Amino acid sequence: MGKISIPTTFNIDIEFEVAPFPSRMFAWIIDFIIQVFYIIIAINIYLKLASGRNSWDIATGYDMWAVELLLILPVFLYHLVCEIFWNGQSIGKKLMGIRVVNDNGGKISPPQAMIRWLLRASDLSIPFIILSILFSFSNILSVLSITTMLFIADLVLIAFNKASKRMGDLAAGTMLIKLNTKSSLDDTIFMEMSDNYVPVFPQVMKLSDRDINTMKTILDTAIKTGNYNMVANASDKVKNALAIQNDMSPYDFLETLLKDYNYISTRQ
Repeated sequence: MGKISIPTTFNIDIEFEVAPFPSRMFAWIIDFIIQVFYIIIAINIYLKLASGRNSWDIATGYDMWAVELLLILPVFLYHLVCEIFWNGQSIGKKLMGIRVVNDNGGKISPPQAMIRWLLRASDLSIPFIILSILFSFSNILSVLSITTMLFIADLVLIAFNKASKRMGDLAAGTMLIKLNTKSSLDDTIFMEMSDNYVPVFPQVMKLSDRDINTMKTILDTAIKTGNYNMVANASDKVKNALAIQNDMSPYDFLETLLKDYNYISTRQ
């Protein structure tokens, strides 16, 4: 099972376990089954709406075309919506304990999710076939040769790429990892910060990586030993070095500095 080490700006290499192919395959199967169930429900809804309508009426034809489009959209947008709003996971990925992350090991951005979705030939081929058969979309079948070739290219890339990246991952700068990795982010100063986080002390970037790592060590030691005197001493030294004055507790101050450093470093 492959592993990949990601160097960070904190002088710490974070080791991730690449999502194994069986986990990826079963996650895909679960997601595909969910999509098939949705398609069955969508077909029943469409048939009920279409029953009793005059198929020769032009206005009715346009109305039903719009209904078809609305019913089909969730199938194609499934992975895009899930990965954006569920932190890089679909239902299948969540059940299999795998997640899409960026090349720095952090949360993927909406543009990255969009790129992965646009190059998701391996997931769209079979839904294309099902929709073509159920809705008699003969034109869609003509593009299957292209998606099939892209699907084969994805399999080759996954097999021979160290990080098991498919085409969409290479273009988006993402990868699929297994969540129960031995290296915990809690053991490093690396934190996942939300996009709407607002740094409190941007002066933190004047500190060196060694200073930041030392702060993290001091905070962890204080929690384990209950000795917060070292936190107060470190807080005073950092305030003097950065010319900061505030009323935060020493622990909250240093913790805020770590959050600010994480946010600013991963977005530069």
